[in-house]
Order: sequence, then C-alpha cells, then structure tokens
Amino acid sequence: MSLQEGIMAAMKTAMKAKDQTALTALRAVKSAILLAKTESGAGTELTEEQELKILQKQVKQRRDSAAVFKEQGRDDLAAPELAEAEVISQFLPEAMSEEEVEKIVVSTIETLGASGMKDMGKVMGVVSKELAGKADGKTISTIVKAKLMA
Repeated sequence: MSLQEGIMAAMKTAMKAKDQTALTALRAVKSAILLAKTESGAGTELTEEQELKILQKQVKQRRDSAAVFKEQGRDDLAAPELAEAEVISQFLPEAMSEEEVEKIVVSTIETLGASGMKDMGKVMGVVSKELAGKADGKTISTIVKAKLMA
C-alpha cells in the first residue's frame, strides 16, 4: 500500500471515529502531497524519499509551532499541534537512536577522510542521504559537529 492509500484509509477511519485532530493532520498531509505532485518539474508520482521528506516537514512544522506556543504560555494551542504531529509520525519509519546515527556518522567521516569543520558539508550530504526519513537533520548535524570538532 502506498503512502497516499494509507493516508486515505486513515482519513476514512478518522472520519468514522469523528477524530477531528487526526482528520486535520491527514488532510494537511494529503494537501502537501498533492501540491508536490503538481509543482512544475515534478513527475506524476512522488518517490518514497520525497513522500518521507513531506511527512518530516509536516511533523517538524507542528513541533516547531507547538514549541512557540509553549514559549508564549499557550498550552491550549500547543496540545493540538503535538497531537497532529503524532498522527503524522505514524506514517514515518522508525527513527534511529542517536547511537546508531553516531556509528554511521563516524564510518562516513572515516570513509570520506573528513578532518575538520571544513568537511561538514560533505559529511552532512552523505549522511543525510543515507538516513533520509530515519533521523532528523538537527540530530545528524549535532553529531557531525561533535565528531568533526573532536
């Protein structure tokens, strides 16, 4: 089952259960996928990697919004954002632990022969491509910086 089919099935379930939070989140994902498909230069179908990027972006937007709302003392607005992020996260693959990411970063640094912060872009490019959908960019970046500075 493709991601779109999974989202449509989840939308039907959310409609039947009258789950407005899930419905709102799933409609936003569906909309983002349709927008990506109709962008100029895009093919008729999205690759799995593109779909994962869309999902990650949707989750990140909601978590960032929730963080802003919490800073402003608006927990009433933060809660639905976090709930929507959880709904969307169901469609993402299992996230890797920091230890697993660190092993991949270390092996990539050794393979590329990276020796300092000047090589961060090269390392980030390779690791980000390898871990697409499995780890967020902020975690990867933090680990790469720590390893290249050491």
